[in-house]
Amino acid sequence: GKAPGYCVNYEDVLNDKEIDAVIIATPDHWHAIQTIHACQAGKDVYIEKPLSKSIEEGQKMRDAARKYNRIVQVGLQRRSMNYCDSAAEYVASGKLGKLCQIKAWMCQTRGSIGNPPDCDPPPGVDYDRWLGPAPKRPFNPMRFHYNWRFFWDYCNSEQGNQGVHMLDICMKTVQKIRGKANCMPTHVSGNGGIYWLTDMKEVPDTQVVTYDFSDFMLVWELRSYGSHRPVEGSDAGIGFYGSDAALIVNFYKKNWTVYRKDDSEETSESDSGNETRLHMQNFLDCIRSRKEPNADVELGRLSTTICHLGNISYHLKRDIHFDPKTETFGDDKDANAMLTKEYREPYGLPAV
Repeated sequence: GKAPGYCVNYEDVLNDKEIDAVIIATPDHWHAIQTIHACQAGKDVYIEKPLSKSIEEGQKMRDAARKYNRIVQVGLQRRSMNYCDSAAEYVASGKLGKLCQIKAWMCQTRGSIGNPPDCDPPPGVDYDRWLGPAPKRPFNPMRFHYNWRFFWDYCNSEQGNQGVHMLDICMKTVQKIRGKANCMPTHVSGNGGIYWLTDMKEVPDTQVVTYDFSDFMLVWELRSYGSHRPVEGSDAGIGFYGSDAALIVNFYKKNWTVYRKDDSEETSESDSGNETRLHMQNFLDCIRSRKEPNADVELGRLSTTICHLGNISYHLKRDIHFDPKTETFGDDKDANAMLTKEYREPYGLPAV
């Protein structure tokens, strides 16, 4: 029954001592700056996925959460769903035999956004503030509001937008098998492009990325030109393929099915919970208990890093070799240069 307050500058929210926690739902290019500032102001944070715009940003966001003892929940809602947890447990149990491949996919239709000309910002919009650390460019209505997701200045491509949800459950499973300290790949190979529409979008509409984990492979596949004939009968899902059986997670049915080599099947009960509601409840509970949330900042950072690796390979148009211990690319100067990003003054990344 209370009318929401309104302010132009987010710093006014952070300076309000009566506010305990904030939700950050800005475009990706603002996430790191605002999350670090919120932690420094003593606020707990629910931060949209993907966590960061670069690998370095994710590291500093994690460091800020730890230094200031903040609860930081990343909006990877399926970490709070029973069917995703039980699927990860089933795979980690070894019942599939030798796990050789994991595949995550998204089949969707992204219609044309056209090629409208630049124009003046709408009345009341502080466009310079909206851009913040992003490069200064003329205003275009298709680079604003929802469609900013299709432009590299502000986004992490569809892999960071949609794919991170599926890839996060892949990572959850790998972490159950190998632990957080040994859950990253060493060799990444990505290909993709804009093969369908000739509108303003900059991110690929078709993409395949493979990650080598030494004893199994993870594959990400994107189709943004149509959801017909989706992978394994699901527009969005994950397949875990072992020597004895395969387990398919269906994000829309909210369940999973095991297909064994003797042709027998087993399907879990469909989860009736609302993922966003459950995830937000977990965040609120952790504000009170100070326990680690289901999608703690470090878990969200690792899953977002997987997306960054795919995008770095896409930008360089070649394979990359990643050192999980240093989180660098060895002596690959071009790849290492993409660990961070440039910031428009005066919107630099805060020191932690």
